[in-house]
Amino acid sequence: MSALSLDGAFWRKWARLGARGPTWFSRWAPPVIGVAFAALAHAPRRSIVRNLRRVRGRRGVVRDAVDVARTFATYASCLTEALGAGVEGREAPEVVVTGQAHVDDALSDKRGLLLVTAHTAGWEIVGALVGRRRGLRLLMAERAEDDAQARAIQDEARQGHGVHVAHIGAEPFAGLALMRRLREGGAVAVQIDRVPTGVRARRVALFGEPANLPEGPLRLAMLTGAPIVPVFTRRTGHRRYEITAHRPIRLARSETEGGLDAAAQEIAGALEGFARAHPTQWFHFRAD
Repeated sequence: MSALSLDGAFWRKWARLGARGPTWFSRWAPPVIGVAFAALAHAPRRSIVRNLRRVRGRRGVVRDAVDVARTFATYASCLTEALGAGVEGREAPEVVVTGQAHVDDALSDKRGLLLVTAHTAGWEIVGALVGRRRGLRLLMAERAEDDAQARAIQDEARQGHGVHVAHIGAEPFAGLALMRRLREGGAVAVQIDRVPTGVRARRVALFGEPANLPEGPLRLAMLTGAPIVPVFTRRTGHRRYEITAHRPIRLARSETEGGLDAAAQEIAGALEGFARAHPTQWFHFRAD
């Protein structure tokens, strides 16, 4: 792994340092550093250009350059703000929830809450949706990162937000932990915009092209009866975010293959709608 990898400890150490610095620095420095990093990170930059064209079509070299810069600047600001959890004297980010009625509807089942989300701006603050506001414990399922040091830095910050993480692939019983949390009436968050190698996937249409979504969340909903609520986040300003929740998707224990396909497509449609509205707030830095 490159020392300058977006998934590496180097980037996160500097973001954590900025998060603990003066307020003016944590506000203005990250976007500048993010744009500078975009100029150096050739592979992630190319991936973002491809993804932007996939989401909104071709808009020309200048528009691509501007949107790539916006994506990296927003990513750097979100990372810094996420790693600033627990800093003394620093207020928690301001969160506005759109679609709260959908969350209330899902919680009325009293069978836990399964949030499906993506690598969007501020996605780690989904804990605010169900944590301090609703008194639910949130367990986030995530593929284990290759860089253990980077993972430790990120996990420490997540715990500051009241979020615990189950590392899929690194923890043998991570799947059982997710199931247990839901059966206890808690909440689980799963990202669906990347399918790790070896993970079962379901075919969907996304931006007019075939794509894969991980099947795990669908099976988890079938086994536990927990409603699935797609939620996506965007950054609206310094330490300000909006969470958009979609209507619950309920699956029967004996759900048909057609029902699973329809649920997967509904989730894909929610992601597509968000990405088309906010293309520079989807951090899809990988080529897959």
